[in-house]
Amino acid sequence: AIGQSTTHETTLPANLVQKEDQYRIGFQDIIEIEVFRHSELNQRVAVGPTGTIELFRLERPVVAVCRTEVELASDIENAYKEKYLKNPQVKVRVGEQKSQAFAVMGAVEKPGNYYISRRVHLLELLAMAGGPNKESGTRMLVARTGSTSNCRKNNSETDDDSIAVIGYKIRDVQEGKVTLWMRPGDIVSVFEADMVYMYGNLRKEGALRIRDPITLTQAIASAEGLKPATDKSKIRILRQVSGKAEREEFVYDLNQIDKGK
Repeated sequence: AIGQSTTHETTLPANLVQKEDQYRIGFQDIIEIEVFRHSELNQRVAVGPTGTIELFRLERPVVAVCRTEVELASDIENAYKEKYLKNPQVKVRVGEQKSQAFAVMGAVEKPGNYYISRRVHLLELLAMAGGPNKESGTRMLVARTGSTSNCRKNNSETDDDSIAVIGYKIRDVQEGKVTLWMRPGDIVSVFEADMVYMYGNLRKEGALRIRDPITLTQAIASAEGLKPATDKSKIRILRQVSGKAEREEFVYDLNQIDKGK
């Protein structure tokens, strides 16, 4: 059985939440710039690999990555003030958000990338993807890979190659028992139902799809029971070792199980 995740998100102060709600520009985003009373300077430009944008009449590129629309507009005004305009008024809008995607994959109705310019909860993102489909099981993972914009406010943070992986029960997320605020670059993977393969002296051999843990007795009942003259004292279970190719073998006495022992 998969246990409930113990990961919890701390509650942010209201003023910080409001600040974090503002979309921060990332690499490949398309920026629309409008300069009041100077339409010849209006342009639509993509954020380049260096995190900057090239603007008309400016000798140096302007850093756009990790800036909000308001912050970038102020930076552009200051850049134009240096040599070109006396009192520029600039408006910036992110036309296309291509840098901060959330990915949902696996057993959902609408897998794909979702571009969202505000804070979003795991449950809400799951709903945007249409929710688990009929093939889904009970588990899901969130892989925290990081955003392509990597807007870090704390200089003490260091870059590394690690990826945080957080496991959840789907039902716990749906019922609000666990919470997670998503970060740009997160990948949500909804697992399909697990398979148990039944073979041997059974009335019905084959694959059994399970959404929740079941007992050995329930698995045998799902295969319509044992054939006559079956040795019930040696029921073998082969279980894959997590992260390895080999399997563990367990032998159970169904007679003892039937007796509640």
